[in-house]
Amino acid sequence: MKTTLRSYSFSIPWNLFLLTIGSILIAVSIKSVAVPHGLVTGGVSGISLLIYYFTQTLTPGLWLLILNIPIAFIGWLMVSRRFLLYTAYGMLAISLFIELIPFTFPVQDNLLAAIAAGALLGAGTGTTLRSLGSSGGLDILGVILHQKFGFRIGQVSFLFNVGVFTLSFALMNTDLVLYSLILVFVSAQITDYVLSMFNQRKLVFIISNHAPTIARAIMDETHRGVTLLEGRGGYTDLPKQVVMTVVNNVQQKKLEELIFTRDPEAFVILENTFNVIGKGFSKRKIY
Repeated sequence: MKTTLRSYSFSIPWNLFLLTIGSILIAVSIKSVAVPHGLVTGGVSGISLLIYYFTQTLTPGLWLLILNIPIAFIGWLMVSRRFLLYTAYGMLAISLFIELIPFTFPVQDNLLAAIAAGALLGAGTGTTLRSLGSSGGLDILGVILHQKFGFRIGQVSFLFNVGVFTLSFALMNTDLVLYSLILVFVSAQITDYVLSMFNQRKLVFIISNHAPTIARAIMDETHRGVTLLEGRGGYTDLPKQVVMTVVNNVQQKKLEELIFTRDPEAFVILENTFNVIGKGFSKRKIY
């Protein structure tokens, strides 16, 4: 069953579904919240909004599409053709939805608008990036940096936006730029949260005099693999085995009960992990 679900997550219908939902959220954030309040969303979409605000030509959706074309070409060269095709769909969907959305969110306060737009933008960006494509623009550069150097995509977006907002301070009302910074910060946090959703696991180290017994119990009762590490006590200088395993959040309490019923004196370290790739967990995403 798990193998079937993981295979489906790489299927064309599922990826198009994620890109469509993400594109709708991004388009609503831009068209229904950011533009009515004169906010800048950051990244390539922020640049397109700046151009739109100061030229009053074309539309934000068309400017976004025009600016995305050269960046998409970079994605073609450095990631993959499949990634570009999915991303092209996401780019076109966002531009289309921006053109078609007829409503404006009934939010009057600029701060609330910035938070709402950031939450929608982050949720949409994170959703598209859970697919094998992206929403285009800075997401393409984010994926490249994530694959090559391990940067988190939300952090890449936030750092890139320093340049965008330096320009914004020179051209726009200072209050609106500050509200826009709040928008981008919220967006970056929500993007990282959506990307880590369902992926976060617990990395567990167990130091015990009953390491083999605990390791066997973990394998039998939680059906998780374990690794026995050879350690040595810093104070006693005696050899000691350390049990290392990874469990999901639901299994944490069961694991604690399993450990301490066998050794009340066990020393346990639990660490959150952003993602675990391998049998029983996530499958490596290849763009």
